[in-house]
Amino acid sequence: MNKPPTKSSISTSERRRVVAATTIGTAIEWYDYFLYAAVAGLVFNKLMFGPLEGGLASIVAFLTVGLSFLLRPLGAVLAGHFADKLGRRVVLMVTLFAMGGATTLIGLLPTFDSAGILAPILLITLRIIQGISAGGEWGSAVLMSVEHASADKRGLFGAGPQVGVPAGLLMSSGVLAIMNLLAPGEAFLEWGWRIPFLLSFLLVLVGYFIRIGVDESPVFEELAERGHQEAPRPLRVLLTRYLPLVFTAALIFAGNSTVGYMTTGGYIQSYASNPDGPVALDRGVVLTAVTVSAVTWMLFTLFAGFISDYIGRRATYLVGFVLQIIGAAALFPLVNTGNIGAVYAALIFLTLGIGLTYGAQSAMYAELFPAPIRATGVSITYALGSVLGGAFAPMIAATLFEATGTTFAITGYLVTASFIGLICTFLLRERKGIPLGLEHETEQSRDHFRFSKRVSS
Repeated sequence: MNKPPTKSSISTSERRRVVAATTIGTAIEWYDYFLYAAVAGLVFNKLMFGPLEGGLASIVAFLTVGLSFLLRPLGAVLAGHFADKLGRRVVLMVTLFAMGGATTLIGLLPTFDSAGILAPILLITLRIIQGISAGGEWGSAVLMSVEHASADKRGLFGAGPQVGVPAGLLMSSGVLAIMNLLAPGEAFLEWGWRIPFLLSFLLVLVGYFIRIGVDESPVFEELAERGHQEAPRPLRVLLTRYLPLVFTAALIFAGNSTVGYMTTGGYIQSYASNPDGPVALDRGVVLTAVTVSAVTWMLFTLFAGFISDYIGRRATYLVGFVLQIIGAAALFPLVNTGNIGAVYAALIFLTLGIGLTYGAQSAMYAELFPAPIRATGVSITYALGSVLGGAFAPMIAATLFEATGTTFAITGYLVTASFIGLICTFLLRERKGIPLGLEHETEQSRDHFRFSKRVSS
C-alpha cells in the first residue's frame, strides 16, 4: 500500500480546495436547516399547526425546530463512527443528499387544510431527517479542513466550515426576503415560501460536484494505513475515557448556540414581525436585518479563526463570551424599541460575540481528541452542545414570553447560557498547535483541563 500523504506534502491549492468544498457544502446544508427554522415561525405555525389557538401554534412550530436536535446525537454517533472507520469524505456526501432531499420534499408538502393531521406528521418526519443529517455533517466537514491544514493555520482553515453556517443563514434569509417581495402578503403563505425549499435540489447538485473531487483527510489515510479502522468502538472509548471533556466542551458550544438560535432558530424573525406583538415590524424589514447580521457573523467568524492562530483558541473564546454577554443583555431592549436602526444595531453587535465564540470551534474541538476517535468525539460533543443549547432555545424563549408577557426572562436565559460557556472555556487548557497525527496519540489523550495535574512527556 502506498504511503498516505503527510501534511507537508499537501499542496496549498489542495488545502484551499478542501476549505472551499467544506465551506460551500456546509453553507448548503445549513441553508436547508435554517430555512426550516425561519419558516417555522412565519408559515408553519399557520399552515401546519393552524388549528392550535393563540401562541400555542408558534410554540409547537418552534418545538419541531428543537425536535430535530434530539436526533442530532444519533446522526453524530452514526457519522462519527463511519468517519472514523470509512473516512470523512463518504459521510459528507451522504449527509448532503439526505439534507437536500428532505428540504426539497418539504417544499412539496400539503397543508393542514388540505391533508389534515398527515401534513404535520410528514413535516416532522422530514425535519427528523434534517436533524440526523445535521448531526453528521459538521464533524466530518471541520476535520477535513483542520486535518488538511498546517499547524499554524488550523484556526483559519477550520473557520471555513464555520463560515458556512452564517452563510447558510445569509442565503436562507436572503431568499426569504426576496420571496417576500415577489410574493407579498397572502401570496407568501400560499406559494412563496415553497420556492426556497425547492431550490435546495439545485444546491445539492452544486455541493455534490464541488465535494466529489476532494481528497480524503491525511489523518484518516494514516489511520487506515496503520489498521486503526479496526480499532475498538470509538463511541465506547469516548464515553469511558473522555466524558468530562465531552460535557465541558459541549457546554461551551451550548453557550454560543443558545444565543445564536435567536436568529438561526427563527425566534427574532417571528417575535419582531408578529403583527399582534409588542414590536410589529414589517416581515421583510426584519428578514433583511437578519440577512445583514448574517454577513457580519460571517466576518467575525472568519476573524475568530484567524486570530485564534495567534492568541489561542481559549483567549479568543473568553473575549467572545464577554462580548456575547453584553450583546445578549442588549438584544431585546433594543429590539423592543421598534426602531429598525436599533434592531440592526442589536443584531450586528450580537454577531461580534457569536462569531468570536464560533470561529475557532473547529480547531479547538479537533485539538481536544486523539486521532482514532476524533471524528466521533468532535461530532458527539457538537451534537450534545446543540441539544443543551440551541435545540429548544426558540421554544423556551416563546414559552417564557407567553408566561411572563415580557422579554426580561428571555434576556436572563441568554446571559446565563453565555456565562456558563465562559466558565467552561476558562476550565480548559490551551492546546493550540498540538500534533494531530497518530504518532502523537499519547500527547493528544491528556492535559485537557487547566486545573488537573499536568503529565510531563
